[in-house]
Amino acid sequence: MPLYQSQSLKIYNSLSGKKEAFEPLNEGHVGMYVCGPTVYSNVHLGNCRTFMSFDMIFRYLKHLGYKVRYVRNITDAGHLVDDAEDGEDKIAKKARLEKLEPMEVVQRYTIDFHQILEKFNFLPPSIEPTATGHIIEQIEIIKDILKKGYAYEINGSVYFDVATFNESYEYGKLSGRKLEDMIANTRELTAQDEKKNPQDFALWKKAEPQHIMRWPSPWGDGFPGWHLECTAMSTKYLGETFDIHGGGMDLKFPHHECEIAQAEASYGHSPVRYWMHANMLTMNGKKMAKSTGNNILPGEIFSGDNSVLSKPFAPAVVRFFMMQAHYTSILDLSNDALLASEKGYNRLMEAVDTLNGLQTGPKSDFDVTAWKQQCYDAMNDDFNTPILIAHLFEAVKHINLVKEGKESLSATDKELLKQSVEAFVFEVLGLEAKSVQNTDSNKLSGVVELLIQLRMEARANKDFDTSDKIRDQLAALGIQLKDGKEGTTFTVS
Repeated sequence: MPLYQSQSLKIYNSLSGKKEAFEPLNEGHVGMYVCGPTVYSNVHLGNCRTFMSFDMIFRYLKHLGYKVRYVRNITDAGHLVDDAEDGEDKIAKKARLEKLEPMEVVQRYTIDFHQILEKFNFLPPSIEPTATGHIIEQIEIIKDILKKGYAYEINGSVYFDVATFNESYEYGKLSGRKLEDMIANTRELTAQDEKKNPQDFALWKKAEPQHIMRWPSPWGDGFPGWHLECTAMSTKYLGETFDIHGGGMDLKFPHHECEIAQAEASYGHSPVRYWMHANMLTMNGKKMAKSTGNNILPGEIFSGDNSVLSKPFAPAVVRFFMMQAHYTSILDLSNDALLASEKGYNRLMEAVDTLNGLQTGPKSDFDVTAWKQQCYDAMNDDFNTPILIAHLFEAVKHINLVKEGKESLSATDKELLKQSVEAFVFEVLGLEAKSVQNTDSNKLSGVVELLIQLRMEARANKDFDTSDKIRDQLAALGIQLKDGKEGTTFTVS
């Protein structure tokens, strides 16, 4: 019997604003769509957190026995700078600045995206469609929306008519906005603006002569609107109604709001049963942004090549750090937080190793069956990974007590505990064992930590010449040591 039949999973639905019992459209099957990256730059760490949250959700649904079709797209056209209605395509702008073909930009950063996610031990989605691969489907949806009177064409562009749509449906219901309030708080259109109302959004944009990403359409050469792409790709592979749509909190309005409107205008009903939104990642208490310099790329964390952290951190440690917060909570990245996560990760992995060689006894002092159900209860409560991790460390405590001979564990319970711990740690949370974390950053970190230990021993023996030599030679290699109350840390420049 699949596990999902004996579990009671609840999901926080952004549309209703409450937790709801999860009942998929088709029993035993789940259709899930997540908005993927716009591939014009290296993948942002905050985006990685969103994708990691849905990787965990994908993993848990599969663990419960559901057959999951997980669709995560690649936006390789149509996403304008600053999410605006007019202006330059993000990919086209990057191509112009770097004197490349737009698809060279797409290829470069799609590869980077996949490489980073592989290091974080993501499962690949079932389908990874691209926006440029679904231009025909987008044109067909536009034709349908035009036919039903919810859009209008002007000068080769097609816009969604929000006011007309709102007469029959409710625009703004996902983000809790009222159209009349939006109208009251928006400046009037300028004489140059083609749209009937400021709230209207582009389904298709006419390509100006300098716009290098363009496709033929019934309205002339142009390119699709960013919002339309996800409607076309999600419904093509998951149907006009599907179970879960996910993305970052920042996409709730206008992107996801527009997706709902487009689907309702075309199909006559809401497209998604459960809307899920992952929260943002901050750094040192502030919003991460390239413009302010408060930003770090995943690769810079792994290599230690940054001015923010004291040392390199393995991808599994960063993943463990992210899993320690609920996906709907804001999470703050800092050096201290990663150091604490590294200690916790190491402690967890040591317990996993210890569990294999534990001596068993005639009885158990630890109720493994009840503990296992607590782990499921945590995950069934809207994928509560921090509570799951707390239960895992409760198991770690008992594993160590058995190792020290202070508690006993029966052979049957040892096997149940081993299977459960490994399932939750590796299969659900997606952590990798330390033995497979053989990255260059880990090797560098290990060598430097060894030299720090030798330096501490030299200082304890009042051998200051050796101590200074280690510090100075590391500095010459771009590795700066910093002595503090908590010990010595290092940065790589």
